[in-house]
Amino acid sequence: IKKEDILTRYLQVNDTDPKYLRDTIINFTGAGKDTTAATLSWFIYMLCKHPDVQEKVAVEVKEATKSMEVKDVDEFAASLREEALEKMHYLHAAITETIRLYPAVPMDGKICFSDDTLPDGFSVRKDDLIVYQPYAMGRMKFIWGDDAEEFRPERWLDKNGMFRSESPFKFTAFQAGPRVCLGKDFAYRQMKIFSAVLLRCFVFKLSDENRAVTYRTMINLHIDGGLHVRAFHRCRT
Repeated sequence: IKKEDILTRYLQVNDTDPKYLRDTIINFTGAGKDTTAATLSWFIYMLCKHPDVQEKVAVEVKEATKSMEVKDVDEFAASLREEALEKMHYLHAAITETIRLYPAVPMDGKICFSDDTLPDGFSVRKDDLIVYQPYAMGRMKFIWGDDAEEFRPERWLDKNGMFRSESPFKFTAFQAGPRVCLGKDFAYRQMKIFSAVLLRCFVFKLSDENRAVTYRTMINLHIDGGLHVRAFHRCRT
């Protein structure tokens, strides 16, 4: 039986080290499930709060996929190709801007293996716990400018409308250096596919515009009580 899951694809590579395979799959399973789902929830929320951005993403998806009419959602999803996803710079920027404001892991802790000195001169000792906060850092004006608390995907685009990444030591949601998230590219691909399909076929609005939407205090940044939205079919053109 031909299977298309990620584990089967890894097993098809003959020279895959078993320990590397084990660690990778555990990482995908443990770190990629709730984080991706939470990010997509916040993404839909931000699109509902910024309908102009939602429409821009929908137009870009339509142009990138050259789809004039979508008769079947499953068929459209199956037709998505890497070439089309690579053209969706605005979608990539909108997802990244969501992650900046609502990182799936709002706080991240590290334990020191040995005495060390941080770049700012602060000394740490072996077994000290250091916690940094991507959630707070994404809102700091001295890092992102006076509009740090605004949802503005354009900050991630250059003058030609191409996605422009930032240093992972500035945009810390996926960590940086040797500890950078192994599933970063995989997570982006998942979210772009899912978002492209939904926004090509539906328009989203909050069920209750007056209901406060906030987060639950957990390891991952989930929406408290879930996100309640209404989905409307897009025009079949």
